[in-house]
Amino acid sequence: MYKAVKVVREAVWVRVVCAVMCRVRAARRDAGMVTSEYAVGIIAAVAFAAVLYKVVTSGQVQAELQQIVGRALNGGA
Repeated sequence: MYKAVKVVREAVWVRVVCAVMCRVRAARRDAGMVTSEYAVGIIAAVAFAAVLYKVVTSGQVQAELQQIVGRALNGGA
């Protein structure tokens, strides 16, 4: 009977170790972005900011924003 308990205990231990190792490997694979991914992300963010700046500083959008702010300051009249 002692041998059966020992076999079961070893089997459980092996399964636990395998589960932990699988999680460690998965964490390494998804640890984060590499430098090239950061560079592409920064370039995309800068491009989006430039487009947004152009839109907000366009004449039509500025006029609309001034009207909205003017109405807010005048109590919605």
